[in-house]
Amino acid sequence: MVSVVQSTLTIILSAEFTIGNLGNGFIALVNCIDWVKRREISSADQILTALAISRIGLLWLVSINWYIAVFFTVLLVPGKLLRVNSIGWTVTNHFSNWLATSLSIFYFLKIASFSNSIFLYLKWRVKKVISMILLVTLVLLIFNIALMNMHINVWINEHKVNMTGTSRMSNFVQLSTRTLFINTLFTIIPFAVSLIIFLLLIFSLWKHLKKIQHNAKDSRDASTEAHIKAMKSMIAFLLLFAIYFLSLFVSIWSFKFPERKQIIMFCQVIGIIYPAGHPYVPILGYNKLRQAFFSVLFKIWSTMLFNFSKTTKS
Repeated sequence: MVSVVQSTLTIILSAEFTIGNLGNGFIALVNCIDWVKRREISSADQILTALAISRIGLLWLVSINWYIAVFFTVLLVPGKLLRVNSIGWTVTNHFSNWLATSLSIFYFLKIASFSNSIFLYLKWRVKKVISMILLVTLVLLIFNIALMNMHINVWINEHKVNMTGTSRMSNFVQLSTRTLFINTLFTIIPFAVSLIIFLLLIFSLWKHLKKIQHNAKDSRDASTEAHIKAMKSMIAFLLLFAIYFLSLFVSIWSFKFPERKQIIMFCQVIGIIYPAGHPYVPILGYNKLRQAFFSVLFKIWSTMLFNFSKTTKS
């Protein structure tokens, strides 16, 4: 029987799912329409569109797993469904994290100003750098999936042995702990890279302001504005990423307690804020997306007012 807590958390998760899909879907749709019109798409928009699609996949997988865990627990048995869900979540989580990190690296290389020869080499080849980063991270993804598969195979083999229901549940808890721990370890890497990028961006801004003061120029130049705008987006991204990372960590820690199901469900609801809320950072931060977003809101609001006035008159 579904408890009041589970029902409340399900409603919240459903709202997050809807908001997240609308935001990510909006980004993908606007960029695709712009691509068709212009017959070209910028590197930033390519990354952003791929990120939005991966986030939609992640939101759907989390939601499907949630409803299975709450309403169809009998489906949580060893077999193809368990493997597909685990690997599917691993893949979408990987691309969600690394595409967001790649977007941060892209803007850092475009905006930051260093005289270092290595930095300048990377700055001039920013597209190749991003492509190489994504290719290298595929090795991490393959390694992550291999570890997941290994633990799932061990658990399935143990499950086939004639054991009591308590033993099977204990083994399932161990599997969940291990797989979640593996994915959390792999999540640390993009989070750490994003944090380093943010610190380097701060350092770049500090050097730029120092140079401006030395030359007695206006501190609010185009480069300063670009730094500040990028830092605002990075702060919002890192806060959401930190919430997501902490939700994974608390979920692992909660397996020690008998009330683990409620704690894990709460952590999932908190963690999904990251893929559901992050698309609104670029929507409000990028001129093209912001203009399209407010244009759509204005049309919706105008239609609602027109229908309301029409109803009252009749």
